[in-house]
Amino acid sequence: MIDDWLLDDIDAMAAGDPSNMLAAVASSGAQMREAVSVIDRAALNEVSKGDQPRNILIAGLGGSGVGGDVLRAVIGQSTPVPIISERSHSLPGWVGPMDVVIGVSCSGMTEETLSTTAEAGRRGARVITIGAGGSDLEKLSDSISGAVHFAIDAKGRSPRSSLWTHATPLLMVANAIGIAHIDEKEFDLAADLMDELSVANGPSVSLGENSAKALALSCAGSLPMVWGTGMIGATAAGRFMAQLAENAKIPAAHGELPEVGHNQIVTFDGVLAGAAPARDIFADNDGALDRRTHLYILRDTNEHPAVEKRIGIVSQIASDRNVPVTLIQARVGHPISRLASLIVPTDWASVYAGLALGIDPSQISTINQLKAGLLS
Repeated sequence: MIDDWLLDDIDAMAAGDPSNMLAAVASSGAQMREAVSVIDRAALNEVSKGDQPRNILIAGLGGSGVGGDVLRAVIGQSTPVPIISERSHSLPGWVGPMDVVIGVSCSGMTEETLSTTAEAGRRGARVITIGAGGSDLEKLSDSISGAVHFAIDAKGRSPRSSLWTHATPLLMVANAIGIAHIDEKEFDLAADLMDELSVANGPSVSLGENSAKALALSCAGSLPMVWGTGMIGATAAGRFMAQLAENAKIPAAHGELPEVGHNQIVTFDGVLAGAAPARDIFADNDGALDRRTHLYILRDTNEHPAVEKRIGIVSQIASDRNVPVTLIQARVGHPISRLASLIVPTDWASVYAGLALGIDPSQISTINQLKAGLLS
């Protein structure tokens, strides 16, 4: 059952959010500013002394792994060096001394990241790590010749709510390596934008004026299909899918245009397509939801003309089949700001969706059960 009114009750939201996930989302801009101010400049200088690598591989999972996607989205179109994200225990066979492997783990304890980072060291790759100070990841980095560690402090937040704490150092490391050329003023501009978006979408702004709350209710009652345009939109779409899963326990599909126009679009002819019947608040249905497909398209400002044309066609196809479509447009600006302008509102929406469904956004009992099983 969806509780629409709860989203206009600040005390009720606080009671349903004992781990302060709302405050974590609001801290996005502050995370970026702090990451820039506290990063080890001597370590950045050390990183800058190496030769340009053949490839960059980012090893990280879950919330800590999103940083690799952010890096690709921000600089992937402009750098001559391939950037690959690895989310497993092992490295591809081609990784060797000419490559840079960056292990990212907020806690510094992620099993898979430790495994791939150690393997990178054995293969002679250049190793850089980003994670909690004093963690297993830092100790591993210290044991690898020439490796450099950047300590971060998530201040007790989960990895998924600390994106900019670990993604910002990663972007700055890319600058130091020489594969990115991001003026540091862009971090300030992006942080200011994130603050602006958090004010506009924060808990004190009423449902009637809060686009993130409206988006949350839409997601809470549907089966979201989240598509993105370009690397910026696709990265934000993947992030939104994961945030809906963890914060609201809502399953969602995601993909990138034009690829999804060759596969996922056919679900509009499936049994889950078509808008769900209007909810009758007086009906006795035991709170059951009739979930139907709702298409959300996260649009970058720098779209290929053919993709822009596809959006119009896709929207018409969806409309013909009674599939609702919501377009979410990025702000104009540097890629960091464009990406942030899609991520911050959808982060807010994912938390609001969980609260509206009576779900604690921070609760991840299934993940903890999986980890406990691996240790047994």
